[in-house]
Amino acid sequence: MHDDELLTVADVMTRLKLGRSTVYDLIRSRRLPSITIGRCRRIPARAVHDYITNELEAAA
Repeated sequence: MHDDELLTVADVMTRLKLGRSTVYDLIRSRRLPSITIGRCRRIPARAVHDYITNELEAAA
């Protein structure tokens, strides 16, 4: 994984094993940062990594 890699919503769905609406809920609630390029939503790979880390710390 490259920290500067931009992922699609579908990529994030696959990596986190979540549905499309759940990923968009995370984006909407700002728990998963994203950017819009034109009409395309992109999520930095680092943001996905940070989200996983934060969830693990919260669960501990």
